[in-house]
Amino acid sequence: MTRTIVLADDHPIFRDGLRRTLEDSGEFKVLAAGESADEAVQLTQSHKPDLVILDLSMPGGGIAATRQIAAMEDPPRIAILTVSEDSNDVADALEAGATGYILKGVTAGALTGSLHSIAAGEGVVSPGLAARVLFSIGKGKAKDTEPDGLSDLTYREEEILRRVAKGLSNREIADELKLQEKTVKHYMTSILSKLHARNRVEAALIAHDAWKT
Repeated sequence: MTRTIVLADDHPIFRDGLRRTLEDSGEFKVLAAGESADEAVQLTQSHKPDLVILDLSMPGGGIAATRQIAAMEDPPRIAILTVSEDSNDVADALEAGATGYILKGVTAGALTGSLHSIAAGEGVVSPGLAARVLFSIGKGKAKDTEPDGLSDLTYREEEILRRVAKGLSNREIADELKLQEKTVKHYMTSILSKLHARNRVEAALIAHDAWKT
């Protein structure tokens, strides 16, 4: 299945290279590319892609663009692709509505894999940032997050949630526990229901606060 994409980055060389990388993979079709938050919003409205890739520091700001795009009717998934490793930037992006946060410099294979996960609705944060970001967000939200439902988890669900809290993707968890990826997704649905969490990021925060992972 080919995923359609709109991307926005104010560095022409990087933007053109990213477009070629995505299209050469045969897995993505770039419908349009812009260089600012305003263009990202306009192109998303006109092309209605499956996924939008945004730079954080482009004119107008990637966070502002994320908020506007996430507020659209039937919005696409949003991935931030940036050089910023600031935990606050990651937290702001996720809270604004981004599904994923990827650092520039990843391999083409890692990038396309992450984008497929994001397009499918799976939250993705670059592995080197995940634990640090969860700790940072958890410090600010620990008092507001109650670990209700943790005691209702099965042993396998707890195994999976502990790995989610460390920033592992469904595919990585499946490989580590020798399960099918679709089985991990089934467990995640149950985990989110028991924790009354809207997504895996919220579930990870609950786990991080309760278990200090």
